[in-house]
Amino acid sequence: MNLAAVAVYAVAAGLLVVGLREVLTGFEENRCSMTYMFEYPEYRRLALPRRVARMYPAYGLYLYGEGLYAQETQALKLTGAPVLFLPGNAGSYKQARSLGSVALRKAENMDGGLHLNVFTVDFNEELVALYGGSLFRQTHFLHESIKAILRLYKHLKAPPQSVVLVGHSMGGVVARALFTLPRFNTRLVSLIITQASPHQAPVLALDPYLLDFYAAVRNRWVNQANKLRNVTVLSVGGGYRDYQVRSGLTSLPCPSEDSNKLSLVVTAVPRTWVSTDHLSIVWCKELVLATVRAFFDLIDRETRQFTENQERKVAVLNHHFIRHPARFVEESPETAFSIQDIQETGSEVNTLRLTYTTPKEGQVKNFVFALSSRRKAYSHFYCRSNNLETSSWVFGCVRKNGSSCANPEDLSKGTELLPPYKILILSLRDLSAFSHLVVSASNINGKQFTVECEWQRHQSDSQTLTLSVPHVFSFGFTSSDVTVNSSGLLHYIHLQHFHQAYQAFRISVISQCKAQKDRLPSVYRMRVPWFREDSLTSVSVPSVTEISGMLHTSRPDNSSSGVLLELHTAPNCQYKVSVRSSLPKVLGQILRFCGPTLPVYTAVTLLLACRRQLSSILKRRRTVDMSQAVAAGLQPHKINLPVYVLHVLFCCSQFQEVWSSLWLPPMDTIPPSFPDGMFHEDSPPAEEWPHLLSPLLYVLGAAVAYWGSSLLRLLIRLLSLLLAALHRPSVSGDCGTMGPRVQILVGLCLTVVGGASCGALAIAASSLLHLYRVLRLEMTERYLSHMLNLAPQKHKQTENGTESSSKSKAGSGAPLLSECALQEVRDDLELHLSLSALFMLPVMLSAPSLLHWIRNLRYSSHLDPDPCWPHTVPLVIVNLLLINCNTLKLSNSKLLPLASRLPLPLAVTMVTFSSLHLYRVTHFLSAALIPLGLCCLL
Repeated sequence: MNLAAVAVYAVAAGLLVVGLREVLTGFEENRCSMTYMFEYPEYRRLALPRRVARMYPAYGLYLYGEGLYAQETQALKLTGAPVLFLPGNAGSYKQARSLGSVALRKAENMDGGLHLNVFTVDFNEELVALYGGSLFRQTHFLHESIKAILRLYKHLKAPPQSVVLVGHSMGGVVARALFTLPRFNTRLVSLIITQASPHQAPVLALDPYLLDFYAAVRNRWVNQANKLRNVTVLSVGGGYRDYQVRSGLTSLPCPSEDSNKLSLVVTAVPRTWVSTDHLSIVWCKELVLATVRAFFDLIDRETRQFTENQERKVAVLNHHFIRHPARFVEESPETAFSIQDIQETGSEVNTLRLTYTTPKEGQVKNFVFALSSRRKAYSHFYCRSNNLETSSWVFGCVRKNGSSCANPEDLSKGTELLPPYKILILSLRDLSAFSHLVVSASNINGKQFTVECEWQRHQSDSQTLTLSVPHVFSFGFTSSDVTVNSSGLLHYIHLQHFHQAYQAFRISVISQCKAQKDRLPSVYRMRVPWFREDSLTSVSVPSVTEISGMLHTSRPDNSSSGVLLELHTAPNCQYKVSVRSSLPKVLGQILRFCGPTLPVYTAVTLLLACRRQLSSILKRRRTVDMSQAVAAGLQPHKINLPVYVLHVLFCCSQFQEVWSSLWLPPMDTIPPSFPDGMFHEDSPPAEEWPHLLSPLLYVLGAAVAYWGSSLLRLLIRLLSLLLAALHRPSVSGDCGTMGPRVQILVGLCLTVVGGASCGALAIAASSLLHLYRVLRLEMTERYLSHMLNLAPQKHKQTENGTESSSKSKAGSGAPLLSECALQEVRDDLELHLSLSALFMLPVMLSAPSLLHWIRNLRYSSHLDPDPCWPHTVPLVIVNLLLINCNTLKLSNSKLLPLASRLPLPLAVTMVTFSSLHLYRVTHFLSAALIPLGLCCLL
């Protein structure tokens, strides 16, 4: 074994482990609060028309209820606003309990009997993220469910005309797929909220049906966007805790000018500010509360149903999910405030900053700021308060010679809620109609809070700094530092050159203060201008804080600025900001965005390992050790270089025309990392960095192949020891083979089974038969080695006659017990080990459809549609032919030169066309194995 190859693959495996650890654990702890049911949840199954029940026996529609509400709805005389929850991949309909329970508790405090009726769909926990054959079936059942729900309200004078959909994971994609149905009335759904739904592209495209489904949805929502402008869609991503669906995939593919389509990450949702994993996004109390509050604010008080006003829907969603002004949606501005006499209730503030803490005793207190003396030197007025009550607190007025303010106007509508306090930033340009600002600091209820305000020079160097981030290849050895010494309350740091998804940094903020006293917490917000993925960190002062500087999306163009670090600081404190590149986080980002391509490079490595074995048989009539063959499968100069040249040629329009004229499919690429979502399969790759990183991905994929094949060899040795108890020892290299008649019979049986039930089952069965052949070869190799090790221990005869007699006996037994026989068995074993590792790939890629078939056996014994059936027959035949294959047959075959040359061009083609279409890997493997199977016949 080459120690250099072991060292290279050990380092590659280490990098892979570091990256996986960052993806799986390199995020904040789960800070979501759990939602609880106050009464036992009940799910009442609703009767559907016989036609629907017969067509979809595995699916169901339920009404959620608890306690008294569940009893009141037994007669199904419903009067609430209908909400339908859609579970996602392997999701349960019972996941609606968090939404339903919180909605019931919220309804108890609502006037007028306003409440929600929460329905939920049972999709039989199907693995639709990996098997796309059920997605259109789920979409049709969803259509029938919506019609069944609306029929329950026929007794009302003003029945609802639409249903609000809440889709988790793939359920959100199914909700948008409704609009692809030819007979679907678009008025039945006017609002969709999706949670961790991969709208841009599937996480793994393991069958063509999944991509066909996405293509249909994308074509409807992108190419016919004008027809769907009356549909409001809100997509919420889970953040870095969700390692199953990265948040960049949750961005809605839609025109940027469509204000009814909103995409964001849950860390940017006001009053939530936490990251959620793929499951907790359903029950995270902070997010569920925001969703339920939005639903109740969307209910029209007159009809008691969801409003159809588009502007109203967008305003409510903006209020609860994008920018919360610390007030109720319908709260009218307080035009008349209790400042009739400034001399009694107000204090003139002539300093640049105000810091005021209310006393324990309740009082009316207001502060007046004159604008006339500040307009020239200052551009903004900044104010914050940890009084989070939903009330107006900043006003503009015109103060004349008297002490009272005339024409007061509430300016609090621009307030923004942050974790520890609310802030308001006013531009003096917009305050030309006022002469004074009034800040209310009244605490009539005796509650203590702090108010801090200051005038700001927005363009001053002390408040707006620029910091160039280190290069990603600095590996953390260098850092970029900046110190904020200003006494201001708000500072901005522009992080130059930070706009790509593969960049990742550790941002350290060290705060120090001269005087020890109580201060409001500091808030560090990382703003991303091109996508709503802001992250906020609230810390006490002084402190040492580390922020993960990573992006869910790349900047789509150069029109927007880079990432902005916003510091809401304590006065008279020093803040040192240090930015350092992080290798583990960079590896984590690479795996998040490019990880789905690793199976392709693993398949390429194993295919080239098989090529190495065939070339060795062709030249030396011998095989090489399996680990040596797999180690030789890493050839970036032969794989990545041609693919990159093709990528460069695709940038030329003339080459694209020639390519299209040949009816060739477009070059594959991973889903884009930018958020605008205009992603089409027929468009050329728009990003360079995934192609530049392809050699690294190749190394990581080769490491998976190398250590995976080593693990396979170890498992085969262990299994052969267990199987030895069931078989007699054999010294023949033909053990485990089949006769021609048996091969034909087994082939026909597996083909019939694959066609009548599931193609993946036939592929798995044929691979197991080949695995049995490998196990028998392993047993034979071990037995022959043991016998040959015992042979020299026999006493040698010294007489000539006896010695010659023993030589003749040994010569007659040479075909069974000789080094030559052992070497032949070892050659066959190494060959079949390489083939077995290659056969495992189609089995693993087809496993989701096999699991789907097994879970639906009680409803149907046939998988329809079956993505494996087109290539089931050739794979089964090849597997059975190669069971009888050995080194001697291959070396004498006339097709061996052709079979040994095919893997390299097929490997290049595989990388070119399988990065997104992972199911094509099986097609290319079949193309390489079919000539090899023919070598056993010709």
